[in-house]
Amino acid sequence: MYKILAQINKVILPSFTKQRLDLAKATKWQMAIIGYKYYVTTRALSKK
Repeated sequence: MYKILAQINKVILPSFTKQRLDLAKATKWQMAIIGYKYYVTTRALSKK
């Protein structure tokens, strides 16, 4: 389930790495998206 969700997130949600976002200057919603993507990605990688 998490692998599919991670693929959907990759298409829909913005990539802050490509935008060279500084984490110290990120807004709350940007930090929320980063945290959500991190959570889903780690779950997708740990579940085999």
